[in-house]
Amino acid sequence: MLSVITLYANNTGYTEPYFHIILTTDTIPSIKIDGNKNDTLLPGPNRANKNDSIPVTDTFSFKTSANGLDEPVIYHADDSMVLDVPAKKIILYGKQTKVNYTDNELVAPHIEYDQRTNLVSAYLSKDSLGNVISYPAFTQGELKTISDSIRFNMKTGKGLTKGTYTRQGEMFVYGERIKKVDTAVFYALNAQFTTCNLDTPHFAFVSKKIKFINNKMAFTGPVHPEVEGVPLPIVFPFGIYPLKQGRHSGFLAPTFTANEQLGLALEGLGYYKILSDNWDIVARGTLYSYGGWTFNTSPRYLKRYRYQGSIGLDVQHFRDIDKSGQRSFNVRWAHTADTKSRPGVTFSANVNAGSSKFNEQVPNSPQRNFTNQLNSSITYAKVWKDKPYNISISANHNQNTALRLINLNLPDVAFNVNTINPFRRKEVIGNLKWYENIGIALNSNVKSLTSFFDTASSVITQIRDNFQWGANHNIPLTLSLPQVGAFQFAPSISYQERWYQQTLRRVWNNNTQKIDTVINKGFFSAREMSFGMGATTRIFGMVGFNKNSKIQAIRHEIRPSVSVSYRPDLNKNNYYNTRVNAQNDSSRFSIYEGSIFGPFGEGEFGGVNFGIDNNVQMKVRNKKDTTEGAVKKISLIDGFSINGSYNFLRDSFRLEPLNVSFRSNILDKVNITGNATLDPYLTNSNGDRINKLVWTDRPFSLGTLTGGNIALQSSFKGGDKSGQGITERNQQVQNPSLDPYQQEAAYISNNPGEFADFSIPWSVNFSYALSFQRFRKLDLSGFETTFSQNVNWNGTLNLTPRWQIGLNGFYNITDKELGTLSVFLTREMHCWQMTINVSPVGKYRFFNISISPKSNILRDLKVNRTRYFYDL
Repeated sequence: MLSVITLYANNTGYTEPYFHIILTTDTIPSIKIDGNKNDTLLPGPNRANKNDSIPVTDTFSFKTSANGLDEPVIYHADDSMVLDVPAKKIILYGKQTKVNYTDNELVAPHIEYDQRTNLVSAYLSKDSLGNVISYPAFTQGELKTISDSIRFNMKTGKGLTKGTYTRQGEMFVYGERIKKVDTAVFYALNAQFTTCNLDTPHFAFVSKKIKFINNKMAFTGPVHPEVEGVPLPIVFPFGIYPLKQGRHSGFLAPTFTANEQLGLALEGLGYYKILSDNWDIVARGTLYSYGGWTFNTSPRYLKRYRYQGSIGLDVQHFRDIDKSGQRSFNVRWAHTADTKSRPGVTFSANVNAGSSKFNEQVPNSPQRNFTNQLNSSITYAKVWKDKPYNISISANHNQNTALRLINLNLPDVAFNVNTINPFRRKEVIGNLKWYENIGIALNSNVKSLTSFFDTASSVITQIRDNFQWGANHNIPLTLSLPQVGAFQFAPSISYQERWYQQTLRRVWNNNTQKIDTVINKGFFSAREMSFGMGATTRIFGMVGFNKNSKIQAIRHEIRPSVSVSYRPDLNKNNYYNTRVNAQNDSSRFSIYEGSIFGPFGEGEFGGVNFGIDNNVQMKVRNKKDTTEGAVKKISLIDGFSINGSYNFLRDSFRLEPLNVSFRSNILDKVNITGNATLDPYLTNSNGDRINKLVWTDRPFSLGTLTGGNIALQSSFKGGDKSGQGITERNQQVQNPSLDPYQQEAAYISNNPGEFADFSIPWSVNFSYALSFQRFRKLDLSGFETTFSQNVNWNGTLNLTPRWQIGLNGFYNITDKELGTLSVFLTREMHCWQMTINVSPVGKYRFFNISISPKSNILRDLKVNRTRYFYDL
């Protein structure tokens, strides 16, 4: 062999040191030299010609085992590893022993791998007392399980587990045996599934065989529910359970209810349909055994980063006493646009309109039954970039369902020009001249109004006859002056003009002894100018106390303001006197009475406008901060102001009515707001003002109250004041994006017990409102004052950590009518919740008991019993 090899080497021209090149291949790849693709670096110390190509081959090769794995296995053993070579097994010990292969991860205290069969087995571990130390946990893709024992093939991915728990969305699944056939499908034997996360769940659905498609669907044969391990005598022949997360079309389960007025009801049966990535729709209906029905359709739309909105249509049909039937409807539209999609342009809509009888007939909704105001608004606004002007166009709707009166305002156009300085230089060098601070602006508003009663058949005629329009233009001129000492002076000039479509004149008719009204259609205008100079300042005062006192200081801030103004009488021809009664009394009216923007004031004004505002704060020691000098501020009076004016040029009634307002948030617990109008003149027997100040008879009085309101609101609660203890379901349901038509909000309002927060041991909310106004009687014979008072309250109390009672109520003090009163009692049962709602008084009285799971996926699976009691 040696002679043959050396002979061959000599014949081929190779020298003796390099004969091995023909036996082995150099594993170094060819390397380009000087960028020439033909230049290669040959193996060995010498290099042949760069154009020569030397073929080389590798004589080493590896034979792969037929049962070898496709990828490497990464393992870790907390305790030890045993290698059984004859049996071809590897055994790993340790509480957190881990094996990773492709997308499979196995964590168990005892793991065995059989190389001959590619089977991996894992077992739980117990201590000397028989308590389980650790369970095997297996993860493959989205599938995660915890079992007593696991056995699976690493090559095929198939496996068999015993005593296994796994989670599919909100569902917890347990199976005596689970067979996994691939990454997405597995079968369970003697399985139960539930939304309760306890080892021994409070309730479960049990079936002998279940097929799961991971996070998509589950299919069962005969299935029955169990409560506390006790089977219920209810068996369903099969079951199909959607497990897919996110949006998907499907039926919406109904609720069975009973109603004395409407009969038995299949309530809320519906269907949810995904129309596209940007649209979906919900359709629901309710059928009543006495012949009534309701229907609701609610499409939603969303275009990310552009806009989103929802549309709703509700139709109700209930039988009357004469069985003729009446139908009512309600329409809603909500739209919002992302301002970033079109900078400078905004469009929004909030529409809520319908039949006047709709809210009154909604079953089991006391709050909605007593809601008699519907409002709508659609607004488009545009701001031009780098321009001082902007425009807003809107349409508004207001509806009083008690009076059945509907007011429409469309269009309502507002065009504004921000303050500009026409005399200012484009490039300012040095200080500004005084005239360069002169500013001018424009505020224009054009609107039209109409109204009609939906009880009449001639709606179009009403809209045409009641239609009116008007415009208001205001051009203010301002001048900014530097501060002089503690005072800030601001001169102003204002021009205002209004356009009207008609004039109205009242004339006494001696024949009928009544007042006739004469309306003249056309285009009319009125204008007003004013000149003034105002001054403002701030005055501070403080009273200090001993440094060891709890109250450190009381601080009082006074903000007085005064202005001198002159307004010529440009509207004296727009006012007139007319007789108002048989006693020959007269009153003064304007020909523009009842117009959209109203008439300008009468008479020349040359006088003083004055006002004063007060703020009182107190500094007290902070108990929560022990550092020296640590204090906190408490607001005693947020604002107490009085404003008025005095006209030197008027021959009588020189002092205008005083406006008084007050606001305070006492100890951040009690919020009080109020305002009032005080007339400083006395009145005669008919209520008309006489030119005599009230202080001549009552020196300590501010005047006669002619109108005002006061509101008081307070809220107290204990425990978790941050409200973080509220349940996940409560947070999800209160998210407005889940229900654009606020049906969920109404459901929460009507069923507060189902959304109780047990982290708050008690809570009390209270509000009181009083309003009053002095009006002239319709027959112009005098004045009368109307009052309105009402009070709302609600509160909760935890009887035990799992029982809560609550009370909600509304009372109209003026009418002495209890609007609604409801009591709820709720029981927290871990994965279930029981609620009892009772409304024993009021127009709509009902009793309801509901037991339901807290999981969203099983929300419609509930036991519900409702009884209604009506005042017929």
